[in-house]
Order: sequence, then C-alpha cells, then structure tokens
Amino acid sequence: MTTAERERLDRDGYVVLEGAMGTALLWELRDAIFARFDSEGAQAGQEFKTEANAQRLANLVNKGEVFRRAIALPRMLECVRHVLGRDAKLSSLNARSADPHSADGQPMHVDMGAIPDDKGYWVCNTVWLLDDFTPENGATRVVPGSHRWGKKPQDVMADPMAPHPEETLVLGPAGSICVMNAHTWHGGTANRTDHPRLAMHAFYCRRDKPQQQYQKNLLDADVQAALSPELRDLLAIDDPLNDELSANVVVRSGFMK
Repeated sequence: MTTAERERLDRDGYVVLEGAMGTALLWELRDAIFARFDSEGAQAGQEFKTEANAQRLANLVNKGEVFRRAIALPRMLECVRHVLGRDAKLSSLNARSADPHSADGQPMHVDMGAIPDDKGYWVCNTVWLLDDFTPENGATRVVPGSHRWGKKPQDVMADPMAPHPEETLVLGPAGSICVMNAHTWHGGTANRTDHPRLAMHAFYCRRDKPQQQYQKNLLDADVQAALSPELRDLLAIDDPLNDELSANVVVRSGFMK
C-alpha cells in the first residue's frame, strides 16, 4: 500500500485500486463468470440468494482456479489486512451482474449488520470492477468516514433508501478493485443504462467471526486437497475455531453491490 492509499482507507473507509487486476486477470475473471452464468442458467446464485433485476453467482472459490488466485491477490489482500489484521479470512466470494434499466438501488447498510466491537473492525469487502463503474450504471454509493461512527444507517436514517447528504459514488475503470471497510455505510444504485454492469465481491472477516459462507463445507474434496498452504489458511480450512463458529452456517444475509 502507498501512504495515500493507507490514509484514504483509514479516513474514508474505502480506497479504489485502479488497474489492480491487470488486463489478463480482468478478462480471465469475466470469461469464467460468463461461462458459469451460461452453465448454471436458472440455478445461478442459488447457494446464496437470487434477486430480480440481477444475475448472481455464489461459492466461486469452488468454481475455478482463477477465483482461488484472485482471493489472494497481494495488493488487495494487503489492504484487507490493514483493516482486519493479519489473520483475516475469506468469508464469501460471489458475483453480481446488475441488469440494464434496473429500477431500484439498495438501502444504505453495513455488511452483516456489523458494528465494530472491543477488538475493532471485523468485516472488509472488496468490490472487483469487472465493468467500468459510472454514475449511470449502478455504482456503489458510500458515506466516507461512516465506519468510525459505530452506528447502522437503519438506526439513524428515516429512510435508508434515500440519498445521504454526505454520500459519494465509487467510480473507476474496469480492472480496479475497491477495498472497503465494510462498517462503512454503502449501497448499490440503479443501473439506468442499456448494458449490464458486472462486479465480483470477495468478502473477508476477522478470524474470530463466522464466515458468511462456510468454505470448508462448500468446497469439493478435490478442490480442498489441491489448495496451497496459503489458501488453506485464508479459507480457514484447518482452523478448529472456524469449524466451531461456522459449522451451522450455509449462508448469512448480506448485500452484493
């Protein structure tokens, strides 16, 4: 991380890493996701949730080597660990394509309804811009600095769907990654264009919290057997505490932007 990136993440609660994927990884991810949309058809996203006006995919760690490579991307992971500490683990990996002319955005929220505890921050999300994020195509809105307020928007705002006076949009070219302290107030906006808008979401949590999607329970045996030691640790495959925390978890509620 540069000093400016570190300061932005601390002050505003998010930072956009332009070009962080590189061209090759960007197109590998796009191709892999579109192939899964085609192969899964109407079942796409069922492991997590489905929604009107968007296509979703879930459990992507189990669905290709490119996804397993992505979750350990060093530049991105350094930012995540700046928020959560060195023992951060992947909580879930999903994708969402917002349909053209989707009518509604999302309410302002914090991921997992999370409020920082006595140990500090415990959720961090990364939004992988697989298309350009523009003011018209459903970019994420965010309230800079709100991660330090220790409050949920629904407890303060009369209408979390309404614009917040301090909100701004996360914008950037395809290939960028937005790393967001997920205690920061944020929400997706409507795609008002003629084209879908694709993003991937690698969501991380602190080691002492349950995963949103219990990775050990979701990954095929052959995928688990082939994992590197780094990935086994990042996915908490051999962590008895994670088993205890997450054993009854299939999915937990959450938004994808």
